[in-house]
Amino acid sequence: MNKEFGKVAVLFGGTSAEREVSLNSGSRVLAALQRQGVDAHPFDPAEQPLDALKGYDRAFIALHGRHGEDGTIQGALELMHIPYTGPGVLASAAGMDKWRTKLLWQAAGLPVPAYRMLDAGSDFDAVARELGLPLFVKPACEGSSIGVTKVKTAAELRSAYQEAARHDSLVIAEQAVLGGEYTVGILGSGEDMRALPIVKIEPATEFYDYEAKYLRDDTAYRCPCGLSAEQEAAIQAQALQAFRVLGGRGWGRVDFLMDEAGNPYFLEANTSPGMTDHSLVPMAARVAGLDYEALVLQVLALAAND
Repeated sequence: MNKEFGKVAVLFGGTSAEREVSLNSGSRVLAALQRQGVDAHPFDPAEQPLDALKGYDRAFIALHGRHGEDGTIQGALELMHIPYTGPGVLASAAGMDKWRTKLLWQAAGLPVPAYRMLDAGSDFDAVARELGLPLFVKPACEGSSIGVTKVKTAAELRSAYQEAARHDSLVIAEQAVLGGEYTVGILGSGEDMRALPIVKIEPATEFYDYEAKYLRDDTAYRCPCGLSAEQEAAIQAQALQAFRVLGGRGWGRVDFLMDEAGNPYFLEANTSPGMTDHSLVPMAARVAGLDYEALVLQVLALAAND
């Protein structure tokens, strides 16, 4: 038995729209920890009261979406004095909110795609003219591309808004940046925080939607990503800055898009990355020399409180 970490709760499942993805991530994390002798146990907040966590020494958060990635479970763990994986309350809350993430990144001078906030009274034709077509419409506080629509004509914009508004009261219209989609995994805390190799994502679908992420086998992932060593290093440095601006620690992921001229635009941060067999951080870690078991152990070792 690996006694270094004590009794560990692997939190997965939950009540968000990403429950199924979380069950997949968490079951894999749990099995990897148990294979390495860690006294790890499953814990689904949708099925157990949070006070049942009393007596655990550490928590591995494999929850995705609302109530798991937005600072709420992090706050509960803080109150119980249980160290947990990933960023703290503030960074988790900010990272879950794509609009406020953009505001913080813009204030720090990081490039983001042009965007506008939408509501039922928006002048949709004016938004389409300003941002250009195609564009993307998305809920501000959902993950896994839930509620996201690629809008190709101005006539589609209102219905795309209505679909996103089913998931969140905050809805973003975002300029399409079409030179490639990439992600940067982040691992470590403080001065030891580092960026993992960049992964390029090439979906066979219109964009990297829920189906392309979790259900299809024809999405291509390139790692090495094809960028020059100098360009990759520069973008990794920006991704680290983006994660630090949010207050990130432990581990996470920063997604960015590239335009046709090779300029990056930072899209969003993920403070509880997926750990499924399609997930991107394990893929990048493997290229960096960390297999899945080593990755989960390192993430668990970085567990902390604010």
